[in-house]
Amino acid sequence: MNNTHTPSSGAFTADLDKVSKEHYRHELHQLHIELVKLQRHIIQQELKTLIIFEGRDAAGKDGSIKRIVEHLSPRETRVVALGKPTERNLSSWYFQRYVAHLPAAEEIVIFNRSWYNRAGVERVMGFCTDQQLSDFFNTVVNFEQMLVRSGIRLIKFYLDISKAEQTERLAARRSDPLKQWKISPIDQVALEHWADYSQARDDMLNRTHHVDCPWYIVRADHKKTARLQIIRTILNLHQYADAEPQYQSINAQIIRPFSPSYCHDGFLAQS
Repeated sequence: MNNTHTPSSGAFTADLDKVSKEHYRHELHQLHIELVKLQRHIIQQELKTLIIFEGRDAAGKDGSIKRIVEHLSPRETRVVALGKPTERNLSSWYFQRYVAHLPAAEEIVIFNRSWYNRAGVERVMGFCTDQQLSDFFNTVVNFEQMLVRSGIRLIKFYLDISKAEQTERLAARRSDPLKQWKISPIDQVALEHWADYSQARDDMLNRTHHVDCPWYIVRADHKKTARLQIIRTILNLHQYADAEPQYQSINAQIIRPFSPSYCHDGFLAQS
């Protein structure tokens, strides 16, 4: 990642780089222009791009994805959010149902949660066995390297928020009639399993961050800031015609490639 501003980590806090509504709207508009340029490049070069969004419940995955795709061509852009696996899915190779949704040439595909369900919610909630979890960790890196060798550009984001912020957002979902579709039984127990999810997160990141497909950690307590930095990171990771460098610089206080030190130095939320 280049053009990166890198201050010290510090304790996890919700007060990092808040932006005004006016600044947010202006910068988002400019970033949308850059995303359209990037998509034109992907189409012209017949590239295949896959972006994975993982993170804590209510961390802002839906909102971030919505802003990314807002002005992209719907013919070459797909958002994949798979539901509960069917009986057939459960009897198939674990990665099989995801393979059908991988990008073809010229496409951008965004997974709103992915095969990493196994390392997160399935692990914490007991929806998979210890052997299934072990098999996942033993194969996922090789699987992703195979995708990269096939020509897929794979970008992985993990959105992290503090316990206080998650508490507030989950409460807002329950009181907002327009967000009722976001409520699930898993959300209801997310706070009860906060420590379990933290342990699962740390284990997943440590075991699946690799040079071919690194994780990018997003401190997402402030939604608008996180969205802007996520888009900047996507732009930063590509070279395309007529790019505006000022919209490719990254604030590493908000987003940066994973390092094991983040699990104990405060960059990832522990409480």
